[in-house]
Amino acid sequence: MIYQFAQANLVWLIPGLPLLGFLFHAFLGKRMGKSVVGGIATAVVFASFAISVYVLMGLMSHPEELRRAQVSLLPGSDLTPWIEIGAFKVNYGALIDPLSMLMCLIITGVGGLIHLYAVGYMAQDKDFSRFFTYLNLFIFFMLTLVLGDNLLLMFVGWEGVGLCSYLLISFWFEDTENSKAGNKAFIVNRIGDVGFALGVMAVFATFGTLTYHTPQGSGFLDLAAKGIAPAIATAIGLLLFVGACGKSAQFPLHVWLPDAMAGPTPVSALIHAATMVTAGVVMITRVSPIIVQSPIAMTVIAVVGLFTAVFAATIALTQNDIKKVLAYSTVSQLGFMFLGCGVGAFSAGMFHVTTHAFFKALLFLGAGSVIHALSGEQDMRKMGGLAKRIPITYWTMVIGWLAICGVPPFAGFWSKDEILGLASGAPSWGVVYYVVGLATAVMTAFYMTRLMYKTFWTKQRFVEAGHDAHGHGDHADTEPDAGHGHGHGVHESPPKMWIPLAVLAVLSAIGGLIGTPWANKFEHFLEPSIAKHEAHHLFAPNIGLLIGVFAAAAGILLGRALYSKKMETGELLTAEEKAKNPLYQGSANLWYIDGWAYRTFVIWGGGFATAVWQWIDKILIDGMVNAVAAVIGFTSELFRRVQTGYIRAYAMSMLVGVVLVVAGLLLGSLGKH
Repeated sequence: MIYQFAQANLVWLIPGLPLLGFLFHAFLGKRMGKSVVGGIATAVVFASFAISVYVLMGLMSHPEELRRAQVSLLPGSDLTPWIEIGAFKVNYGALIDPLSMLMCLIITGVGGLIHLYAVGYMAQDKDFSRFFTYLNLFIFFMLTLVLGDNLLLMFVGWEGVGLCSYLLISFWFEDTENSKAGNKAFIVNRIGDVGFALGVMAVFATFGTLTYHTPQGSGFLDLAAKGIAPAIATAIGLLLFVGACGKSAQFPLHVWLPDAMAGPTPVSALIHAATMVTAGVVMITRVSPIIVQSPIAMTVIAVVGLFTAVFAATIALTQNDIKKVLAYSTVSQLGFMFLGCGVGAFSAGMFHVTTHAFFKALLFLGAGSVIHALSGEQDMRKMGGLAKRIPITYWTMVIGWLAICGVPPFAGFWSKDEILGLASGAPSWGVVYYVVGLATAVMTAFYMTRLMYKTFWTKQRFVEAGHDAHGHGDHADTEPDAGHGHGHGVHESPPKMWIPLAVLAVLSAIGGLIGTPWANKFEHFLEPSIAKHEAHHLFAPNIGLLIGVFAAAAGILLGRALYSKKMETGELLTAEEKAKNPLYQGSANLWYIDGWAYRTFVIWGGGFATAVWQWIDKILIDGMVNAVAAVIGFTSELFRRVQTGYIRAYAMSMLVGVVLVVAGLLLGSLGKH
């Protein structure tokens, strides 16, 4: 059922305010001071957050069965068609329900904090206004993605955030590596988007509409809930999941996200931890009434998610760039979310989306604060001893570390163990899901403990005098924005940067309490937005939580046992040992997937494309076209010579023609006799 309420009429302001911020910065940003640009960019996002809270309060004031509204995204207008061609009709409208409002709160709440952080982090960047122009535009498209009342409007937002991701990853486009990273993200996402586009077409071909719900119950999710053929559900589910794999960096389309760390750290926190990369999980959750009717699609989603989780975790074990560790951690945690969706625990998957937004944004911003303190250094081998030097950053990152490791009562503990617990009860593969997921949780705790040791707890390995005043240090992957103007040694971040850290630390500490298994308010909150599917624990939740505590403790204690003995260097293996260890080499080289992809698609694919261009396009096609042109040119030249412009020549031609005609007739007459 769809119900209208007064607060819903303000929904257009939620994406509208960031859009106004984008237009302001695009046309006037360069003429304004940085304080005005940063202030307006941050204010419009926080204003959207306030309106989201107000709309959510109106939604929650009604009974559960009435928590769904459909309104126009244009101010002061009724729900009117956006595109109407024959039977094809979609609105420029918003669907207000618990799922869309949850994502609005995450996008604008966490996004607003990251905007505030970026004001300090990017303070010395020469393209300050351009950065916030892109950032506000990203918020607009992300809100369009989650608010749209139809699959086509989601696709518009989907492509929009892909564009903004490209612009922000390659923000420092003068650097070749940054521009390559932006191109890689854009191209890999296009592969996934082909699947999404085909899935959208399949939905329309099956149901005749792309609208999720209508008051008459004729939306495609309304119709799907009444039952569809498993084969159709499988086709639609797998096509849409291909799109989700691209946006949410699931194997084998994960290769773009770690390289995306070339962009500014606020971009990593906002786009590649808290919002855009979770869009695939949101999309799969939105179409869950279709997904649950295909056991094949659900199994594929669960298996790919689980494999991605463990695969990325093994790579994170050996990375030395602090942001690369967090990037592969993000890929791994996204795998956990898809594992939840694949076993029908959609609310658990979205619960992990929420807690992950808190602790991973905190960890990325904390990493940015470390980079800022070290004037651009990102290599953990050149860190150490920072716990007392930047205490605010350190203690907030401790909370983020405990949350992602799964230590109670911090946020990650509740969401991760809810997914593992419900995965354990899945038919056929439940035990495998649980054991592999638990092993991945142990690895997560270990590599995050490794990050904390190498960054904060081991001996100091950086030389303060070795960092120049421009923030580039001597490391090839440093961020140009991270330390301009700071050549005075290690320093704590300014309030604009540590206040968002403090807020996110509080959310990472207590945010998971809304989803405890004894009174799971989060699951009840999302019930009107997701499909009903039976998912249960293999054993009592209390036992699962206890095992989860042991897994977190095992990873942390193992990390402590190994790295506490290497306080001087922070390295477990010597260079020779690393070179001889095939497991280390495989992990450090990303299990050779990126190298294989480069050889296959760039070198061999490029060679094939060059050959096609040379032989098919240039020689065959161009040769045929040029040959036809040459023949026509030759014959035209012959006929052109006939056109002399002299009357006597034309008279002679006519005479010759008459003679030839008469001769032909005479010869024909003689032949008959």
